[in-house]
Amino acid sequence: VHADLLDEQALARLAQVECDAIVHLAAIASGGDARRDPELAMRVNGQATAMLLAALGETGHTPRFLFISTGEVYGAGHDGPIPEAARLAPVSPYGVSKSAAESAVLDLGPAGGMDTIIARPFPHTGPGQDTRFVLPAFAARLRQARQTGERQIAVGNLDVTRDFLDVRDVVQGYLRLLDHGTPGECYNVATGRGQHLEACFRTLAAIIGVDAVPVQDPALMRPADIRTLIGDPAKLNTATGWCPTIAFSQTLQDLVDAQAD
Repeated sequence: VHADLLDEQALARLAQVECDAIVHLAAIASGGDARRDPELAMRVNGQATAMLLAALGETGHTPRFLFISTGEVYGAGHDGPIPEAARLAPVSPYGVSKSAAESAVLDLGPAGGMDTIIARPFPHTGPGQDTRFVLPAFAARLRQARQTGERQIAVGNLDVTRDFLDVRDVVQGYLRLLDHGTPGECYNVATGRGQHLEACFRTLAAIIGVDAVPVQDPALMRPADIRTLIGDPAKLNTATGWCPTIAFSQTLQDLVDAQAD
C-alpha cells in the first residue's frame, strides 16, 4: 500500500489494512533535509504521525505500534552515555520534530487502544546508506579522490563523537522490541561507545587506500552541532537481551564494499 502521510484520504486507506504491528519509520530522516525545510520536517515527522494514529483509532484496529525516534531528542551537553530518563532538549529541526512525534505516540496511541513503544536509535550506517549521511558521503568522496588523485577532501566538523551502530544490529533491536518492549516505554538503541568522526574518516581512507587530507568546508558545517552523542543501551539489553554483534570496522568495510559494487 502506497500512501502519502500528509494525505488524510491516503492515511485512511492505509489504516484500513489489518496488521499485528506497525514499525513507523516513514520520515524526513536526514538532519540536513530537516534543516533546509524545518516546516516540512515537522509536518511529516510530527503532524503526520499524529494523523496516522488518529486514522488507526478511527478504524478500531489496535496493532502494536513501534515508533522510530532518534537519540537526537536528548540534544547537547552530554559527555557520556545518555539514559532514557534524561531530559529531552533537541537542538535541531530533526530532533524537535521527532520529540513532537513522541508526544503524539504516547498520548494518541493508548487513547486508541494501541500498545505504543518508542525506539531512540543513535546514528547508524551500513551498506547501501544514502550519501546524504556522513559516513557514506566520506566514502564516496574518498573513492572519487582515489580515481582522480585528489588528496584534499571536503568535510564538515570532524571534532564530534557519535555512537555509530550497524543498521543490521538496529533492525534486530526493533524486532526484539516488538516482542519484548513494554508499552509506553522508550528505549535507546545504542552501543554505549563513541566513535570520533575524524578517526572514522581516517579509517575509511585507509580501507579505500587514499592518503587523504580533510579540509573543512563551511557549506558542510551544522549551525547547532552536538559535540558528543552516545546512548546508554542498558534498558534495551535488560528488556530484550539485545546487544550489537557487528564490529564497527566490519560496518565500514561493508559500506565501502557496497559502494564499490
